[in-house]
Amino acid sequence: MTTLHLVLGDQLTRSLSALDGFDPAHDIVLMMEVADETTYVPHHKQKIAFILSAMRHFAHELETEGLRVDYVKLDAPDNTGSFTGEIARAVAKHKATRIIVTEPGEWRVWDAMRNLSQQFGVPVEIRDDDRFFCSRARFARWAEGRKSYRMEFFYREMRRETGLLMEGDEPAGGQWNFDHDNRKSLPASVRVPQRARFEPDAITQEVMALVEKRLPDHFGSLETFGWAVTRTDALEALTYFIDVCLPSYGDYQDAMKQNEPFLFHSIISPYLNCGLLGAREVCLATELAWKKDKAPLNAVEGFIRQVLGWREYVRGIYWRHMPDYADGNALGASRPLPQFFWSGNTRMNCVSQVVRETRDNAYAHHIQRLMVTGNFALLAGIRPAEIEAWYLAVYADAYEWVELPNVHGMVMFADGGLLASKPYAASGAYIDRMSDYCSSCAYDVKLKSGPKSCPFNRLYWHFMIENAEALARNPRMAMPYRTLSKMSDERRAEITREARAFLDTMDDDTPSAQQAQLDL
Repeated sequence: MTTLHLVLGDQLTRSLSALDGFDPAHDIVLMMEVADETTYVPHHKQKIAFILSAMRHFAHELETEGLRVDYVKLDAPDNTGSFTGEIARAVAKHKATRIIVTEPGEWRVWDAMRNLSQQFGVPVEIRDDDRFFCSRARFARWAEGRKSYRMEFFYREMRRETGLLMEGDEPAGGQWNFDHDNRKSLPASVRVPQRARFEPDAITQEVMALVEKRLPDHFGSLETFGWAVTRTDALEALTYFIDVCLPSYGDYQDAMKQNEPFLFHSIISPYLNCGLLGAREVCLATELAWKKDKAPLNAVEGFIRQVLGWREYVRGIYWRHMPDYADGNALGASRPLPQFFWSGNTRMNCVSQVVRETRDNAYAHHIQRLMVTGNFALLAGIRPAEIEAWYLAVYADAYEWVELPNVHGMVMFADGGLLASKPYAASGAYIDRMSDYCSSCAYDVKLKSGPKSCPFNRLYWHFMIENAEALARNPRMAMPYRTLSKMSDERRAEITREARAFLDTMDDDTPSAQQAQLDL
């Protein structure tokens, strides 16, 4: 009587429900590196190397503890390249009579898991993933009967249920949200801390060489790889964030600075999303820093809101509305993704900076993702499925359950306002206020029109004009539409003409192309 306990690449947690009741005398842990998971989008090389190395380290830790592990490497000669193929091999090899797995994080994998019993003729138990504060069933109860969702209301319920940052029945500090304190640009005098970096060990170096050999054309570079790949190092990264970065995180979490991709951000989302760290322990550790007067309340609340509030919220929306959620396109966006989202070769300095840093680090912080690359994709009317696939591919922390609602709902407003109350559209003025990108840009953020004007300025009002029917009645869009109503027909026509001219040629708007024009 052998039970296979499946552990997937984003389930690297010793307390995983699939490992409960493991019998070392009879049971086997099955872990698989499969080609299908490395290529369904062109994942960043660092993302693949990070996950595979973390898997190998986790398997070694389980074996050291005395658990039997059947570990299938990506380049194993008999590797079929798919989950079902490797499960079939393992069932036959070990004469398994039962399979236990924790519910997968992505709908496509969960859908496949539901059919395993029928495929292999053995019982399959899919257990709840209890690593989240809010189960899928709990979120469904909260969402029942609501036509639209708002994270703030969900977040308050989570605070009450967990007791995090609560003083009796009231929120710590007398208010639920300190977001208004967390919108400062970064003064030039503020020293930015270094990233907590971990030198690749022999296992990681082996994986990096494998990725470079098998997937040489995938996005990104491995040269700056410095991710933690063990729980011990992930805990060290968490401690570094709390001790060094958290005190200033709140003030500057929305700031951007040229050639400083990390600022005061935690950079622990890859560890949370693959299981090396737990959401509860992370929130409790940051709350303790506030209780010990090591970090101000606005910083701690802002961080906990991201983990307890936003992370749980988007997961709930994902599972409640998949698989149909991905099909929406409320604004009818249809333009293909520009090539410079892969190359960074554009004269828009903010976009170039974020794309190039993403290429180098498999990382960008949330404002760079939302208000630079995301804002551009929204204003330009990029087809939702294309920009969603890009975000899923390029970031080390990206899994569909967290990426899809963030991009589909928050970035692209493609769900028509189910997740967010308004599109996060902004002109170049926002980027100028929160960064130093504009001072080094070929475009002038102060200009509203003309060939030297910031494309974000032209595209912002074009977006408002193009989407007036869908957005003009949104109360949170009342101010820009009042401004638009005062514009002359001639000005509207000029905006439309200039925006369309830019969009039609934006992949030609490169520094080299501009120099060629000047040389003529």
